[in-house]
Amino acid sequence: MAWLPLFLSRSGYRPVAAVAGAAKRSVAITRQRTPSRWISTSASPRRRRQTGWFSHYYTRHSQPSPVSNGSIMGSYCHVRTMFVQTQDTPNPNCLKFLPGVTVLESGTLDFPSPISARGSPLARQLFRIEGVKGVFLGRDFVTITKLDDEETDWATIKPHVYATLMDFFSSGLPVVTEELPSNDTEVQEDDDETVGMIKELLDTRIRPTVQEDGGDIQYMGFEDGIVKLKMQGSCTGCPSSTLTLKSGIENMLQFYIPDVKEVIQVFDETDEMNQSVLANMEETFNK
Repeated sequence: MAWLPLFLSRSGYRPVAAVAGAAKRSVAITRQRTPSRWISTSASPRRRRQTGWFSHYYTRHSQPSPVSNGSIMGSYCHVRTMFVQTQDTPNPNCLKFLPGVTVLESGTLDFPSPISARGSPLARQLFRIEGVKGVFLGRDFVTITKLDDEETDWATIKPHVYATLMDFFSSGLPVVTEELPSNDTEVQEDDDETVGMIKELLDTRIRPTVQEDGGDIQYMGFEDGIVKLKMQGSCTGCPSSTLTLKSGIENMLQFYIPDVKEVIQVFDETDEMNQSVLANMEETFNK
């Protein structure tokens, strides 16, 4: 007969192996209930560093309690799981958040300032986080642009963004409350053949790559051989945006469309107004 070491507990003597096994199960359960971060090791043409935040959120429904006789109304919670990942972008002041749910059914939306976010409850909540300068929404991601100063770092901002995204998508609120703008690369009846080819290349070959980095480009026009584009999201103020514009987009358009002589970045009146508002906000914070 083999002798097993025994462990004295309130319920009597128990084998040490059994106690150890119970402890392991307890640790495993505890680990499943706590937030976790991870680094993606999936193979891809361009490997990016990804981290994530795991959490449960609850959706409350009012209906008869399972333990009542049906005459007393109770409430219970459905537990749903959300795993928000983050992905680095070429712009150090921008970070791409992937909540694992659909953000926009189609297209993208750029909110470079709190004033521009009137039609998006999600963007308005994200702008309440101190240090957030811009919000960009894609089909399945949210790109956050932070203030470019030494006092604002991602270690401080990220937990607040995680919490805001989880709370918002568990609330059932709409991401946008206004009609989305029409697709700028949709071919119109009055577009000539060259403009149609430019829009098709932008939509099928260029925009998917740019959106993968947490940004987007908006077609603004074609005149005298010059393609005018507006940079959005992580592309705004990115150190490599000029290189992307000239070496990437311009070269591709010129290769397929000989009529294209140059590609330039343009700004509209809204951009200038947003920059003025941000400058005033930064002056107020620094006082």
